[in-house]
Amino acid sequence: MVSLQKGQSVRLEKSGGGSLTRVAMGLGWDVRKAKGFFGKLVGGGGEIDLDASCLLFDAQGNLLDQVWFRQLSTRDGSIVHSGDNRTGAGDGDDEVIQVDLTRLPATVQTLLFTVNSFMGDSFDRIENAYCRLVDSTTGKEMARYDLTGAGSHTGQLMAKLTRNGDGWDMKALGERTSGRTFQDMMQTIRASL
Repeated sequence: MVSLQKGQSVRLEKSGGGSLTRVAMGLGWDVRKAKGFFGKLVGGGGEIDLDASCLLFDAQGNLLDQVWFRQLSTRDGSIVHSGDNRTGAGDGDDEVIQVDLTRLPATVQTLLFTVNSFMGDSFDRIENAYCRLVDSTTGKEMARYDLTGAGSHTGQLMAKLTRNGDGWDMKALGERTSGRTFQDMMQTIRASL
């Protein structure tokens, strides 16, 4: 497993060599707990609704399709979202986007994964947030990126997968932005392609 820092890239390959066929991008988070007397007065804890999205772009930067809580599958079924988790409660991945790389149309050059706070809560209220890429055929975690970082932003570009010959590269983006849905973040998204 590779722990990525913002801006780092890694070539995605099976541990024994060969090309990946199916991957999953997992998103996990917890709500920051209120601390001390002052924390109890001003609140804290509660629920935060983070949403993972996957956007499919061609080589010219045209948006071909998207997967998010309002559209849980691409038109061709090559990418499927696990569904909306509105609280971040529990251990492990809170939302998962499954990608069958072998079924992606050849026109798809880039997959860009985003996370946003649908209710407008800032990342100041979030802790233990991460995205991770898993080889779905083996269950092995291939790369992880820590998303936690205080700030008034409500969205973040997590990572992008870019077609590279017969394989894929993953780049950790960590680009902070604002928006309740990926549509609100399109200016930052396009700049990251």
